[in-house]
Amino acid sequence: MGQLSFFSAQIDQPAYDDLSGLLAAHGQASRSDSGTRVSVVVTEVWRAEALVDEITATGAAAEVVFTDEGNPIARTTHSHELDDLHRRWSSGAVKSMPTGWVPSPRALRLWTIAAGERDGDRFLLGLDPHAPDTHPALATALMRVGVAPTLVGTHGRAHALRIAGKRRLTHLLEYIGEPPATSEAAAHWPAVVGF
Repeated sequence: MGQLSFFSAQIDQPAYDDLSGLLAAHGQASRSDSGTRVSVVVTEVWRAEALVDEITATGAAAEVVFTDEGNPIARTTHSHELDDLHRRWSSGAVKSMPTGWVPSPRALRLWTIAAGERDGDRFLLGLDPHAPDTHPALATALMRVGVAPTLVGTHGRAHALRIAGKRRLTHLLEYIGEPPATSEAAAHWPAVVGF
């Protein structure tokens, strides 16, 4: 890969707002008297561990726990510092993308770790099946950073944003940086192949 863009997640300062990348995926923000907790159930342990590292870099405390079925969860502790994030991404009890949201490089990196999957010479960013109203808005949000996706998910496939083409994949990689330092992450990370 060539020189990283100055917008890259690897030089961007971590911030609580980066956790919006988990909400763009299938993550959830829940509010209680103790504050807001952001959590996401993932398919593999490497994803949860990498997310905890990324979340911790923002200054939020995080941990990996497991569902009763054994699925890993990356989650923050409850914190009032995350309350504003919850408010912006909620409309009543429903997840709702904030109007005009533009993913920071680190938010897009978290989304990629939580719900990204290589699909041949394309890349899929997973979407929340329980928040279908966010899907078109999230596609528009990616367009704002120069990564024009195609919304997929009909005919029994999982809902996702598909990114295809050398230019778009290269821009995505410049934006999100290198994969977490595991062989599993490298196998699932976007790649510019077959061009």
